[in-house]
Amino acid sequence: MYAYNQYDQALVDQRVDQYRDQTRRYLAGEIPEDEFRILRLMNGLYIQRLAPMLRVAIPYGLMKSEQLRTMAEISRVYDKGYGHFTTRQNMQFNWPTLESVPDILADLAKVQMHAIQTSGACIRNTTTDPFAGVSADEIEDTRPWCELIRQWSSLHPEFAYLPRKFKIAVSGSASDRAASQVHDVGLHLYRNDAGEVGFEVLVGGGLGRTPVIGKTVKKFLEPQELLSYLEAVLRVYNLNGRRDNKYKARIKILVNALGVDTFGEMVEAEWEQLKGGELRLPWSEIDRVKGFFTGPDYLAVEHAQNDLADAFAQHPQFATWYRQNTRDHKQDGYRIVVVALKNQLQAPGDVSHQQMDGMAALADEFSFGELRSTHDQNLVLADVAQRDLLALWSKLQDIDLARANVGTLTDMINCPGLDFCSLANAETLVLSRQINETFDDMDYQYDIGDIQLKISGCINACGHHHVGHIGVLGVEKGGKQVYQFTLGGSANEDASLGKTLGRSIEQDQVVVVIGQILDVYVELRQTDETFLQLVRRVGFAPFKERVYGTHQRSAA
Repeated sequence: MYAYNQYDQALVDQRVDQYRDQTRRYLAGEIPEDEFRILRLMNGLYIQRLAPMLRVAIPYGLMKSEQLRTMAEISRVYDKGYGHFTTRQNMQFNWPTLESVPDILADLAKVQMHAIQTSGACIRNTTTDPFAGVSADEIEDTRPWCELIRQWSSLHPEFAYLPRKFKIAVSGSASDRAASQVHDVGLHLYRNDAGEVGFEVLVGGGLGRTPVIGKTVKKFLEPQELLSYLEAVLRVYNLNGRRDNKYKARIKILVNALGVDTFGEMVEAEWEQLKGGELRLPWSEIDRVKGFFTGPDYLAVEHAQNDLADAFAQHPQFATWYRQNTRDHKQDGYRIVVVALKNQLQAPGDVSHQQMDGMAALADEFSFGELRSTHDQNLVLADVAQRDLLALWSKLQDIDLARANVGTLTDMINCPGLDFCSLANAETLVLSRQINETFDDMDYQYDIGDIQLKISGCINACGHHHVGHIGVLGVEKGGKQVYQFTLGGSANEDASLGKTLGRSIEQDQVVVVIGQILDVYVELRQTDETFLQLVRRVGFAPFKERVYGTHQRSAA
């Protein structure tokens, strides 16, 4: 894992001191509200419906156990005892006081963390595959490249005030676990016909009120020119992106207006001035950063592995958890463990201070002191010896984090909605509670298989509903909260945008409609056919007939 050097630490410490003084002057009436708004956003602080919200950066989702312990302590001292993992792999605190934020930032700085560039019109946290470096199907570990992007983009003076926020995702395997095609820039590591590893560069993806799948702007980019090419893309966007209308300011609007070919030509012209220059990465620097991400001291396979047959027989729930929540590891004798933050009584992505402390302890005991957050709001222990899985599962039960629902209906993404967000039009957390209560039969969830349910409380789509197999969007119509359904979306390598099923549904019928949609799937599926495959095969007609042919309580 990357460790700060003296310059990284000095930068973060100086930012804490700077923001502490800015907060003091604001509270003393020396800085007007409009000016302070810009300053607080530069430090990750929003004002939500009920309180400030602080978003903490977790670069590419990777953290040490001591960092998670610090966030647990922050939640106890400055918040209400919990935190929230986001779809950008970051952490949010929903209840800090404005006066306490400088102290929180100071505590974060002690463990090499900050909230810089987690908000505002800048380059946001770069995200990646939560299985990077340990997945057997990857071409190359993406974490060093994410770290190089982080260092280049942090406080980049030219891109501090972009037309709008800018998001980059990096994928290193054929299985796209980073949702890279719905980002402003998606980077795909791949090996060309000559055996060389490079990047396919996609631009103009994104969700929100104008969902778009990214388009390839460069088929093969030499890795040494990664930063120079990104600089060229950002310059073209910064100079040509719209600033007169924030709803039309994202790069996806510019790419659509120009066409990807014209946009690519503009990038190539800009890149001609940059490639081969000071932004070209020497292999010595690439190797230096890769040196922070070497594998841990794995046990020999004969010591890491054991026969789990007896454990499965004695503990059927453990066998189920193993099937649902663990994945293949490139190191023989090890498994990747996904810890679902999708309990029945908590909002998706929420985690209590006790659970954070517990997960930090489990990371130390079972996974070399490291954890990862995922874009679908779960946690990962990436390096667990097979011999330790039963003990880990038992201890996860002690902190109520052993729910075996990864990849199921209740492993949903859900934005905070009207409960917290000042932009939301509708409640969403009530829906996750109702879904958990209604679909509490885990055998049923396992039977229907891989279902990606995603729920947003407004058109900004923080719940990624556009790319859900089933998407739910809450809107306000005539003073009432109503909900639109989409089907057929995907954020994986087969990326697609869901299409609207029909007219809006009242809140008290949302769970009923989800049940009707699933009933159609169960009735029409073929052997081993997933929900997404069925939707793509049969289309919307049977779902529309089931929902609207018998459903009489829909909104206009």
